Amino acid sequence: MIIKDKVAVVTGAGSGIGHAVALELAERGIRGLGLVDTAENVIAVARGINDRLESPVAEALIGDVTDDEFRARAFDLVADKFGVPTILVPSAGITRDQLSVKLDDATGKAIRYPLEKFREVVEVNLVAPSAWAIEMIARVAEDRRRRGLGSWTPEEDIQGTIVFLGSVSSHGNAGQVAYAASKSGLEGVAATLGKEAMNHGVRCAVIHPGYTDTPMVRALGQEYIEKHILPHTQLRRLITPAEIADAIYFLITNSAVSGQLWADAGWHPSV
Repeated sequence: MIIKDKVAVVTGAGSGIGHAVALELAERGIRGLGLVDTAENVIAVARGINDRLESPVAEALIGDVTDDEFRARAFDLVADKFGVPTILVPSAGITRDQLSVKLDDATGKAIRYPLEKFREVVEVNLVAPSAWAIEMIARVAEDRRRRGLGSWTPEEDIQGTIVFLGSVSSHGNAGQVAYAASKSGLEGVAATLGKEAMNHGVRCAVIHPGYTDTPMVRALGQEYIEKHILPHTQLRRLITPAEIADAIYFLITNSAVSGQLWADAGWHPSV
């Protein structure tokens, strides 16, 4: 798939991997880029991209990725300005890490992982990416119908690509019961949507980054990173967001690659 003159939407574009993906796509010649985030700094990200290019390609969209009305409005705005989005990288995500059961030394009572936190993580990390993907597939299908096209055929170019952000935590990682569940769930979503969406020429894939130098990982603290992450990583360092963005670009453009890509820098959880 050639991304030049295509239109993309990236959620979580204000920082971390989403920011790096936005930069990667802009440098590769994307025609239009909807940058979604809850934080206003995504405006500066869009401005920085546009200042580097001959013509503006990036549009900042501030809102909650779990909000149905915002999602529809975001696609409308991007489509009206640039055309129908055919590339989606829903990278917005959160963690609410805590052991599922921990005994209080003073009382002997078990502290249980709050189900409201579980639901919050799943809503942002699993439900929202799935909804954004379904929305893009629907827009592509409707656009094809408007142009008098039926089911996609191999003689056509690939119409679109969705790359979900999984995680090495989907292997299972102590303290991340909700996060691991949400990221594992994306594997089933991508596998199912991939079978359905090819009827409209849209591919789906999942990238599983290892521990990457993002605000989310840095929030764990340097001591935790040095003790629990780096010793179990073959590179002995955090992955850079640019390295993950490069791998995502590979998934977008190489139509022969399907399924899942592990960009984990050789990390494996300790027992």
